[in-house]
Amino acid sequence: MRGIRPAERGSYDQPVTWVSARASALDPRLQDLALAVTLASADLAVLLVYAGRLHPLGWAVLLILGENVPLIWRRSQPLAAALVIGFARVTYDLIGLGYAPLPLGPAIAFYTVMDRSRPRVRLGACVAVLLAIITSQLAPGHNEPYDFAVAVLIFAAAGMAGVLSRTRRAYVDEVEARAALAESDRDRESSRAAAGERARIARELHDVVAHHVSLMAVQAEAASTLLPGHPAEAKRSVEIIGDTARQALTELRRLLGVLRSPAEQPATEPSPTLGELGAVLEKVRSAGLPVDFRVEGTPCPLAPGIDVTAYRIVQEALTNTMRHAPCAQVVVTLSYEPGYITVCVADSGPASGGSAAADSGPAWSGGAAWLGPGGFGLAGIAERVASCGGNLTTGPTPAGGFAVTARLPAR
Repeated sequence: MRGIRPAERGSYDQPVTWVSARASALDPRLQDLALAVTLASADLAVLLVYAGRLHPLGWAVLLILGENVPLIWRRSQPLAAALVIGFARVTYDLIGLGYAPLPLGPAIAFYTVMDRSRPRVRLGACVAVLLAIITSQLAPGHNEPYDFAVAVLIFAAAGMAGVLSRTRRAYVDEVEARAALAESDRDRESSRAAAGERARIARELHDVVAHHVSLMAVQAEAASTLLPGHPAEAKRSVEIIGDTARQALTELRRLLGVLRSPAEQPATEPSPTLGELGAVLEKVRSAGLPVDFRVEGTPCPLAPGIDVTAYRIVQEALTNTMRHAPCAQVVVTLSYEPGYITVCVADSGPASGGSAAADSGPAWSGGAAWLGPGGFGLAGIAERVASCGGNLTTGPTPAGGFAVTARLPAR
């Protein structure tokens, strides 16, 4: 015998699927009303066939309605509906009428109790149903053994169906709760990642803009003081301003490239490293800040993130030295040891008695001025060091200056 092709099978079950979908779309109360009316009509239609054997007929009709009509409230009041239906069914059997329909109404009521009630109520319902079956089977006219077996099987199937429905609903609720929790966790992780990325970009922008703008500001002030008496020196300061501005634009373009999507991201220059620190030191020296650079230990390769962090620490520390103590002497030290690198930027403090020191604004004193109005100086370095798993030490030196020391893992 050939099998049923998918197209044929779809044509067979399409009406059933359509009816099931339409019924599920109805309001639950309308569903229960339709169920109660359908069962009551079916039982009454069968009773009319056996009307001559039913005495009294009026009681039979009334009790059949009592078995089915309370199903209208089976979801809102499952236990009360089951008690009314069960009482009507047991009374019907005890009267001793000649014909009794299948207990579909009581079975559905028992199913609803098992599906929607607490464990103790379900246990009590099972005991009550068993006692009701025994009571009905002991009534006159129920002396066939298979009647008891059929009744037990009907209610056992209804009870198991109710337990399975309750279990499935609990499983679906748990899956939905887990899905909602997973989605919430994913949203939080995305927000946390976005916040971290914003902080990283903010640090990069601050390091780039603050360093180059500070250099341009120092050179602009120098040019204004050199004009018109020293045009050659003023020209050199203006050239430094132009070079610094172009380099700032280049690094800003690189950072903006990071903000593009992968499909739009153009080729960009690599991130700065300690190998390029010489250019930073030359710019600072040309701006008038004496810097002594020292390397201790044997240099070793650093992880890219550590390399960038060490570079930015030196750059930021020098920028703030120029801003708050432009006449200080600065010593930049890179100390290599197995598995670690220590970056130290220490200055001698603002010069005493000089006009440049007097015009330089607030000094380092304890690092309070170092944070600046936006709080990105020391805070930015602390964030970078923490992100690498390193240690940061800041504070005044015995000589009256200020030192920034960061110990970073090499890998």
